[in-house]
Amino acid sequence: MIHHISFAANDPLRAAEVVAELWQGRSMPFPHHPGSYMAFSLDLYGTAIEFWPKGTVLKPGSSSEGVRFSNSQTASYTATHAHMAVSIDEAQIYQIAEREGWRAVRCRRADFFELIEFWVENEILLELVPPNLMEQYLLAVQPETLEAMLDAATSSDRIRLAKVGLPSK
Repeated sequence: MIHHISFAANDPLRAAEVVAELWQGRSMPFPHHPGSYMAFSLDLYGTAIEFWPKGTVLKPGSSSEGVRFSNSQTASYTATHAHMAVSIDEAQIYQIAEREGWRAVRCRRADFFELIEFWVENEILLELVPPNLMEQYLLAVQPETLEAMLDAATSSDRIRLAKVGLPSK
């Protein structure tokens, strides 16, 4: 289980406040790094997202110290994203996105499930699963469904490799 994740944002306070609203949780300043904020879902697991000022990077400290912070120029987009359940409905998600001027769109992931792509600051992807979409997501990620999907992917990979003359594992 992932308890928290962090993203670089142009406006960390605004990002944290909006995500806290999506979760119906709370936001607060991150105590160890000025200008950073956290959104808490207020669930039993301490689920949170930290939003750091754009350009903040994390580097390992010396052998006896923890992470160090520095700044760097970064791209606007990243492969990092989070997929998360929210208790608010789709209409509320779209209202929040419209108010903030951020993209939100319902998407289908292959033939498995639907979700709402919610783009914080139009740069950070949060895949939201409101209550009406949760059942299909949970059906898609059951162990037996995943096993069948992995077996099919493995079979198609073997076929693909054979077509190009490469040995399969």
